[in-house]
Amino acid sequence: MAQAGKQGGWPVKDCKDPFKSDFDMQQIVPVSRSIRLNGFATCLRLEVVYWRILECIAEANGCSVSAVLSYIDREVHLRQGGVRNFSGLVRVICVAWLQEPPRIR
Repeated sequence: MAQAGKQGGWPVKDCKDPFKSDFDMQQIVPVSRSIRLNGFATCLRLEVVYWRILECIAEANGCSVSAVLSYIDREVHLRQGGVRNFSGLVRVICVAWLQEPPRIR
């Protein structure tokens, strides 16, 4: 771990290195998938880590990843009239889902 005061180090002492020793760089590889959002065919490009989180969200809700994405698409249209960056919205929803306390399943 880098120490404070050294070039490229953290600005404060005793910070935790965000790279775990077994960090899998394959998580950052972007993957495009053809999906149907409420009946419309489209393509969504997300990093592997986000597809994995979407799979967890789908499993927790007893549905498919496509159903989760269709729900997100439908809700953003109902609540906000749409969004310009759907993949960005999906990434933020994935992070927000991880930040919530564990769900009772």
